[in-house]
Amino acid sequence: MAVETLKEKQKLGVNVDMKIGDRVRVKDSVVVYHHPEHRGKAFDLKGTEGDVTGIVTQWQGRPVSANFPIQVQFSKKFKAHLRENELELI
Repeated sequence: MAVETLKEKQKLGVNVDMKIGDRVRVKDSVVVYHHPEHRGKAFDLKGTEGDVTGIVTQWQGRPVSANFPIQVQFSKKFKAHLRENELELI
């Protein structure tokens, strides 16, 4: 695993306060269509809590600037990629 510096994380727009394993809550209205219990229908994630399972800053060893860099696992079957401004630490 490559070592990332604080400057690289700030340059890629990732919140350095958030890390893998943190408990977070969705603070804004975010509508998804891939929730396993509501497949194909609009489902609002606002107020839903989950754990940060990944922060996308690199792909195949190269730095990337992902649009939705924070991966959050809400349940055993459901994960979503979100922006850091849509989440708050618990």
